[in-house]
Amino acid sequence: MNFIETRGNDGKRSSSVSFSQAILSPMSSFGGIYVPEYLPQLGESFLRSHLSSDYKTLARAVLDAYELDIDAEVIDAALSLYDGFDDPAQPVPVVRVRDDLFVTELYHGPTRAFKDMALQPFGVVLSSLAQARNEQYLILAATSGDTGPATLETFKDRANVRVACLYPDGGTSDVQRLQMVTEDAANLKVIGIHGNFDDAQTALKTLLSSDAFRGTLRERHIHLSAANSVNFGRIIFQQIYHIHSYLELVRQGAVTLGDKVYLNVPSGNFGNALGGYYAMKMGLPVEKILISSNSNNVLTDLIRTGVYDLRDRAVIATSSPAMDILKSSNIERILFDLFGAQRTRELMADLDQKRIYRLKGDELAALQAVFAADYADDSEVETSIRDTFRDTGYLMDPHTATCFKAHASCREKPLPGIVYSTAEWTKFSPTIAHALTGEVDSHDIDALKSIAATANTPIPPMIEALFDKPVVQDTVIDKDDIEREVLAFL
Repeated sequence: MNFIETRGNDGKRSSSVSFSQAILSPMSSFGGIYVPEYLPQLGESFLRSHLSSDYKTLARAVLDAYELDIDAEVIDAALSLYDGFDDPAQPVPVVRVRDDLFVTELYHGPTRAFKDMALQPFGVVLSSLAQARNEQYLILAATSGDTGPATLETFKDRANVRVACLYPDGGTSDVQRLQMVTEDAANLKVIGIHGNFDDAQTALKTLLSSDAFRGTLRERHIHLSAANSVNFGRIIFQQIYHIHSYLELVRQGAVTLGDKVYLNVPSGNFGNALGGYYAMKMGLPVEKILISSNSNNVLTDLIRTGVYDLRDRAVIATSSPAMDILKSSNIERILFDLFGAQRTRELMADLDQKRIYRLKGDELAALQAVFAADYADDSEVETSIRDTFRDTGYLMDPHTATCFKAHASCREKPLPGIVYSTAEWTKFSPTIAHALTGEVDSHDIDALKSIAATANTPIPPMIEALFDKPVVQDTVIDKDDIEREVLAFL
């Protein structure tokens, strides 16, 4: 299968590229990104054939349907990293919390967040491609808290790859920051910036699209790629767990094969929701995809009104910082799929130049046929954490908690909902400790111990060990100095 460009072709690039080309160089004409030229159609027969499949077998079958130009042994090696999750037989548990609400726990990998689901195998694939081509790659990553640790973990000490990871200083949890700044592999550079995630992501896209920066790298015989979800190498792995989650509901007797469900996704950069959208398009029985936001509710406004408006709007710091995002990159892939390349280019140009775009009436109707949306502020998030733990004993992080409001407000039919839990409670312990016990201003390590005692659950060793590791990545700079800092690292 080949991949095509969301904003059309500028005549300077190939009109379509292979999967390996798309992940090695993820930015396309006019600042666009790559999408598959078509989606495989899986259907009910595919789902039925995998009712007894384990996660890796299902994953391999989905990837095979794409007919990727990646060697089978590389795919097998990539998927084998799921064996390092908490339970190799079930790397993605699906837990019934209420009669009609199930939580897919995507955080049982090494960095305790859902980004491991895609980035663990992605690191193997990209490094293998670089070695096969005898090329050196710089991987750029911008993080609001979870992409960074997962990117650093998957690429550390891998051959032919170096990573520069940008994060907003003060814009992540302490645990997320420690996961990054204690990484000591020689091929990793962590850079804090004075700004927010949108600043980091804009800097990443600017560098990816800069001919001058690429020219400087070429002089050093280095190629450029990215680990953010602008790279379809991330998205392709994020479709699999949506299919797995549905099959788990069938296996648990919650639905009969063919029955529809709601997918309920906490959304920042929209990659997780996009994976669900593609799974739906491939044949997964989905009634609608519910988009859950925090107070940075630009996606709620878009889906309700058809207007994406960044004018006079600044990022709000919330208790769910990985969703403190206003420019959601993967909305572009939805626009392309619904409205085509020319309209996508028009809309994205309006956003870049005017900081606003407006969908037409029929376009909004098409969007609302697939998506519904709501948002929860910090107080509502805390209430969901406290009440759910009190009523069911289930412990969740703030991002997952945003979904509980949408589960109540957005479903038009009494169908089961699958909530995607994107991070373990350990990554945001002060917020959770306050919700459960009322304690305030606690340090992460104290909050972790308090929650562990209250919920009678252990602190995972990879989290507890962070507090004894030395900080080795202490660079914090202005965003205008990012390019210079990256080149100095190289």
